[in-house]
Amino acid sequence: MIISPELVNSLLKWAGLLAIFVGLLIGAWAALADTDGPVMRYWQRYCASLERKLRLMFIWTPGQHIALGQVVASVVVLALHVGIGLDPYWWVIILIITIAPSRYIEQLRKQRVERIEDQIDGFLTALANSLKATPSVGNSFISVQPLLPSPIREEIELCVKEMKVGSTLDQALLNMGGRINSRQLDTALSAVLIGRQLGGDLPRILDTTAQTMREMIRLEGVVKTKTAEGKAQLWVLGAFPFIFAVVLSTMEPGFYDPLKKPVAGWAIAAVAGLSWLVSILLARKVLSVDI
Repeated sequence: MIISPELVNSLLKWAGLLAIFVGLLIGAWAALADTDGPVMRYWQRYCASLERKLRLMFIWTPGQHIALGQVVASVVVLALHVGIGLDPYWWVIILIITIAPSRYIEQLRKQRVERIEDQIDGFLTALANSLKATPSVGNSFISVQPLLPSPIREEIELCVKEMKVGSTLDQALLNMGGRINSRQLDTALSAVLIGRQLGGDLPRILDTTAQTMREMIRLEGVVKTKTAEGKAQLWVLGAFPFIFAVVLSTMEPGFYDPLKKPVAGWAIAAVAGLSWLVSILLARKVLSVDI
């Protein structure tokens, strides 16, 4: 029986791939078996970080499952690259697998904070109406909880649970502000806490705060719209010189040959590039409005 060289090469390639895969598994197992090693410490910190971010959004998926999925996906991409030459930029895929979950979770958190901020005025109005029926702020929180939409309802529910197990209302609201980390929510909670401690007509204070926050949200929307238009214009103007250079060099070959001179050409190109960079940075600074 004659074995062709192509078959031998194929068998050797897959045997090498299997050996690499087994070696990676053994190395990973050895690193994870050492509980005091740097790999295991980083693994535990990373999983704990993922779980902490998820629990702030009331998502109970274990962080270890996400991290294991990242490891398996990275190993599969590496194996496919070694076996069949998956892509010349396989490392980009592994980099995306490494970074994407954490970025996606952070994006989910930002979207959740934005939804909560949109619901603050309704929460303050409902709390003010409830206080007109009962003078107790704690009981008002309990009564408005079923009336609120998600996700702010989940935060109020957690505050109520904290009060039921012994926390004060002030501490529960401070914990809520620390979890969400929103300036608008901190303003609303400060109005509740200060109005409760100083006394006075708390329902009226909350109604006024809700109206003020509605106006603030409207103005912030206007500012964001205008800055978004400016940022779009910035990207277009920033890309225009490169597009113009490509089109001009295509229409008239050799137009940029004078820039290839050793000193004068490079100096002109450096000045043009520096001017472009400075203009982009200045434009970004102008458009970075702190609302």
